[in-house]
Amino acid sequence: MGRLNIVISNTSEKPLYEQIKEQIKSAILKGELKNGELLPSIRNFSTDLKVSILTIRRVYDELEEEGFVSSQAGKGTFVLAGNKDLIEDTKRMLIEEKMIEMVTLSKTMGVKIQNLHEMLDIIYEEV
Repeated sequence: MGRLNIVISNTSEKPLYEQIKEQIKSAILKGELKNGELLPSIRNFSTDLKVSILTIRRVYDELEEEGFVSSQAGKGTFVLAGNKDLIEDTKRMLIEEKMIEMVTLSKTMGVKIQNLHEMLDIIYEEV
């Protein structure tokens, strides 16, 4: 299995299943989990993370509904990173969400769009 380091925060407002799901999805989008890669069994994963098997079942079920994994009876749950359109669209959606937050904050603080463009250019060059 690829590098899958799930960190659960008990102080987060997000439910456990959502924290786990987002981190798996992020690993797929970053290419840390490859197409066809086998995810841990529900039982092993729940033991490793010290969460209920029902939590992991929900994570896997939702990831499958969204097209990021495929469960095969008796074989396990596999990463589906081959759908390039889905992967690219999801990446864009994640960035758009952050941009909406940024633009909303900028408007609230009276920052003009020209300044936003300048800031973005500088930050993009330096990161």
